[in-house]
Parts: sequence; C-alpha cells; structure tokens
Amino acid sequence: MISLSDPLRRSRERGFTLLELLVVIAILGMLVYMVAPAALRQLGSSKQKIAAQSVERLVGVLDIYKLDVGSYPTTDQGLQALVAKPSDAVGWAGPYLKNASGVPLDPWNHPYLYRSPSSRDGHDFDLCSQGANDKNASAGGSGQICNQ
Repeated sequence: MISLSDPLRRSRERGFTLLELLVVIAILGMLVYMVAPAALRQLGSSKQKIAAQSVERLVGVLDIYKLDVGSYPTTDQGLQALVAKPSDAVGWAGPYLKNASGVPLDPWNHPYLYRSPSSRDGHDFDLCSQGANDKNASAGGSGQICNQ
C-alpha cells in the first residue's frame, strides 16, 4: 500500500530549509568577522618585517659597494649607483643587485630614502622605508624603518 505522505516526506528530506541556510550563513559571517582583523594585522606586520630585512640587505650591498669604490654613493647618486655605474666611481664592479631592472621599492611600492652622509651621529648614511603612508616621522608619518 502506497501512502500519500511518502512523497511529501521525501521532498522535505531532500534539501535544507531557508532557516537552516540562514543559520549557517550567520555562523560563517561571525567567523569571518572574528578572524579577518587578526589576519589583516598579521599582513601589516609581515610587510614591516620584510621592509626591515630589505633595509638590512641593502645596507650589506652598500658595504660591498664601499669596499669596491672606496666610499658610499652620494645622495645625488642614490641607490641607482648599485644598478648603474656612476661616472666618477672608480673600481665599480656592479651591478650589485641581481635581477634588478632598477632600484628596488619597499613592500608598499614606495622608493627607499637614501642620504649620504648621514644626518645621524655614528652613521655613514641613512637608508629608510617610509612605511605604509609614505611619510617620514617628522611629517606625521608612522612606521618608518631605517638602518641601525
């Protein structure tokens, strides 16, 4: 004997109700709301770590340049002296940056700031990344990363 309730029961068992779908979407939304800020904070701190490592790597490259040429590049020559030979650089053995089509940019796609001689005591030069907002600390910026 076939009951009329069997097809109705089967159709109800085949899918989810609208209420069940809304509950799942709400739970997923709460998870994204709680996890996304932590993930974005981690991304920001990663860029700062990469910038600090890049500054230290460039300091090492500048030290090699000084060993070859006898002095650090001037402010006018800038970091471009690591890629293309300055006209007055005797002993230049570059390019000092591999696979560089030009001067590298920081993780925020801003140019590194280079100044030689340094404005700080005990340093030969200044090499800084201006951070996410591309402003130095004196101009109201934050996150500036410089050579030690």
